Amino acid sequence: MSSMLEDKDLKSIQEVRAKIELAHKAFLKYKHYTQEQVDQIIDHVAAVARANAQHLAQLAVEETGYGNVQDKVAKNLLNSDLLHKAIRPLKTAGIIREDSDQGLVEIAEPVGIVGAILPTTNPTSTAFYKILISLKGRNGIVLSPHPRAVRCTCEAASLLARAAVEAGAPEGIVQCLNNASLPGTNELMKHKLTSVILSTGGAGIVRAAYSSGKPALGVGPGNVAVLIEASANVDSAIASVVQGKSFDYGTVCSSEQTVVAEETNREAILTALKENRAFLCDAQQCKALQTLLIKPNFAINPDCVGQAPQKIAKMAGFDVPDNTRILVVELEGVGREHPMSAEKLSPVLAVYFVRDFAESLNACESILNFGGRGHTSVIYSHNDERIREFGFRMPAFRILVNTPSPQGSTGITTNVFPAMTLGCGAIAGNITSDNVSPMHLINIKRIAYHVRDPETAFTSVEAKAYFAGESIPKPKVNLLENRNSTSISLSNNPEGDAQPDIRDAVHRYLNQRGISVSSSTTETSTIPPMSPTTAPMNAAESVVDNFLSKRHPEVSSQLEATTPIEASPSPPAPKVTVVPFVSEDDVRQAIHRGKKIYIDENTIVTPAASDLGTAHDVLVQTD
Repeated sequence: MSSMLEDKDLKSIQEVRAKIELAHKAFLKYKHYTQEQVDQIIDHVAAVARANAQHLAQLAVEETGYGNVQDKVAKNLLNSDLLHKAIRPLKTAGIIREDSDQGLVEIAEPVGIVGAILPTTNPTSTAFYKILISLKGRNGIVLSPHPRAVRCTCEAASLLARAAVEAGAPEGIVQCLNNASLPGTNELMKHKLTSVILSTGGAGIVRAAYSSGKPALGVGPGNVAVLIEASANVDSAIASVVQGKSFDYGTVCSSEQTVVAEETNREAILTALKENRAFLCDAQQCKALQTLLIKPNFAINPDCVGQAPQKIAKMAGFDVPDNTRILVVELEGVGREHPMSAEKLSPVLAVYFVRDFAESLNACESILNFGGRGHTSVIYSHNDERIREFGFRMPAFRILVNTPSPQGSTGITTNVFPAMTLGCGAIAGNITSDNVSPMHLINIKRIAYHVRDPETAFTSVEAKAYFAGESIPKPKVNLLENRNSTSISLSNNPEGDAQPDIRDAVHRYLNQRGISVSSSTTETSTIPPMSPTTAPMNAAESVVDNFLSKRHPEVSSQLEATTPIEASPSPPAPKVTVVPFVSEDDVRQAIHRGKKIYIDENTIVTPAASDLGTAHDVLVQTD
């Protein structure tokens, strides 16, 4: 038994079970706290977090090797200063809304235990964020750090846990796993006492959260497209883009990935990039960077994530000046044939020049569909009409205007909710498109008073007839309102004489076949003739043809000339084409069109495409 306890995975699972029990025991007390008690705890926890922002930023960089201290301090302050200011006024305990006129009382209920999965790129700032929003909702929390960021994450959690207890929270309300492992994380997500999962990390761990059987708040990947529209001030736009892209060496999921601009602005943009200490790579350097950064399956090389531009350039085989802030590569297109148009999680920015605004929209949309659906996009413009057009068109739920993307998407430079978990909506398989807040970690019960009798709640004619005990009136539908219909209606003939309607139908039938029929005793039909058709005859048409062939041989000869006797041959079966590469967007388009994608042993299928394609039976393996 003692040898089994030495197994790291078993120790991790045992630690999860023990710590979730402790957190749940504390939660059973904490869920009865008043709003005043909760806010007192939040105030103290945020203050301790701010006081340790510098220390924990240094610890995170030392342990993970990602990003830089200065920008990690800013992230820590975002989640202890700005976040605290945003959540402080929120009502999350007791009665949160009462409307006597409507007869409604809303009461906040905590969800319970939050299973928090943390990333390696933003470990301490994400710990601040998830602990604060969980405590604000009167929940317990168990944090599962990334294996490469255990020490700094657990240090942050320990400091904030002690602060919570000092301010009156029950002992054990905040827990962090010291023996992080994948089996331990899976145990946390599936444990019976876990109420909801708050997951930040790679696509695999987010998918695992959604597959756990528990309610989950996860995020999709970001591949942020940035449009510099013709009305933008190029100098200020590029300065803003470089500020965002260089922030913490590109580790934020909402960091800029590709700038799209019109060809007429090429020289101005390239000049502005140089002035902001961006290094413009030549064709050979671009190819070397692509080989280094993006793997054949389109995964990002983890050795390049969050590294300084000088280090990445040296890894790719060339040198750049010491003051270089970002590396820039020019694209010839976007999508799977141009791997550098994907997310890069590093201070490497792609630029793509197009002819006009319409092509700019197409390019930005393609970039987002190539691995960033639902996340974030940016436009620099002073044309409100085009800003709105961009916003309506882009498949992203954060449309930022004239601001660096990491700072804008997280609420530093905009009024979106300050957050480190940015939902990407149903188009990315997420439950929400919001920046996740404490309001996502509470449930709301409603006391609803009787305010009306059933018969007064409805206003339609049908409802009034129902409550009066009468038959619901049938709808009055004129079938001839559809002028392409061949149905015969008697409603226009109150005398009950169906002959004019039948005559019109026969005229229409004959006109359909290009036959002109006139009579001195008949009026011209008011129904316009339908276009000739080659559709097979139905039973009624056969009767009319048979009748006319006996009574009017001259008409019969015209019918034989106009009515097809053979159906067109069936088209040949489509040829199966095996594709060399399948992305998530390819699968989504196939699902939308009801198509299959044929692959063989040489086809490269991205992990997200494989999961989605298997779930919807889209991928067909060929010999």
